[in-house]
Amino acid sequence: MVNVLLTGGSGFIAAHILEQLLDQGHQVTTTVRSEDKAQKLREAHKDKAERLNVVIVPDIAADGAFDDVAKTPGIEVVMHTASPFHFKWTDGQKEVIEPALKGTNGILKAIKAHAPGVKRLIITSSFASILDDAKLEDPNQVFTEKSWNPSTMDDLDKDRPTVYRLSKKYAEKAAWDFVEAEKPNFDVVTICPPLVLGPVVHHLATLDSINTSNERIVALVQGKWREAIPSTGPVQFWVDVRDVAKAHILAMDRPEAGGKRLFTIAGYFSNREILDIVRANFPDLEDRLPPGDLKGGDPAPADRICKFNNDETVKVLGIEWTSLESSMVELVKSVRDRI
Repeated sequence: MVNVLLTGGSGFIAAHILEQLLDQGHQVTTTVRSEDKAQKLREAHKDKAERLNVVIVPDIAADGAFDDVAKTPGIEVVMHTASPFHFKWTDGQKEVIEPALKGTNGILKAIKAHAPGVKRLIITSSFASILDDAKLEDPNQVFTEKSWNPSTMDDLDKDRPTVYRLSKKYAEKAAWDFVEAEKPNFDVVTICPPLVLGPVVHHLATLDSINTSNERIVALVQGKWREAIPSTGPVQFWVDVRDVAKAHILAMDRPEAGGKRLFTIAGYFSNREILDIVRANFPDLEDRLPPGDLKGGDPAPADRICKFNNDETVKVLGIEWTSLESSMVELVKSVRDRI
């Protein structure tokens, strides 16, 4: 059994990490922003209450936000997932970038000052910190664990996705810079997934609060693609949320993961493939789906899409990726009673 501190435990990815940690017998202290979220987590895992401690941290960007929870006796591993991922902001600097940076710096400082038993910090980063927007359609571009997003704060006003990407890049950079400058008694691993899809296990008040990455599939099953199938978008890499959660736990267990960036990517996807999977597996939803002859959402042609190589990650983790079909089927099952 490992004693783990997990930040942001009510989030899409973190809820899966929490479920897997508890199922494997670990002791978990997790943070959420409100008592309501805390109660939802306690209720969801009441059969494992003796191994779950839920702590409220209302604002991860506040000075010393994680100081008290870092003093929890016996913490050995920290998994930091708490960071904004949405496009519903009015000030990207204050609402997205600053919380991401302050949250990461805060957890780093708290561990060093108050948690001498911690040997590893695992940070949920993103493909956003790897990609180069200008090369997403370049077939000669191969993204790897060593790739870094070249965007800078000068690009802040470019568009909303850029703000999110900057938040992930600079938060991850802050972690590596901290390790180099402070030489703490723990090492760092970062997990860099692209678009994360798959079943929802965290509490949803309504489908309006679905995590950003799953919004497209919810829109499909709600009938919002009937008139037009959206283009897939510039980023056509994906991974299942359960694999991302598993990667965090494998990174905890494997000494050789220390000091590494892990690029957790299952492959390519398109909106057309998602539609075909839903149509084949859920005939009762046919009246909500686009007509069979409606065009759109096709995969990018080979000469208009970048490549990836995450062999190092697969070698370290020894992981096999979930298929797109399995991911989509389980996602639809997890939300269909709310449609």
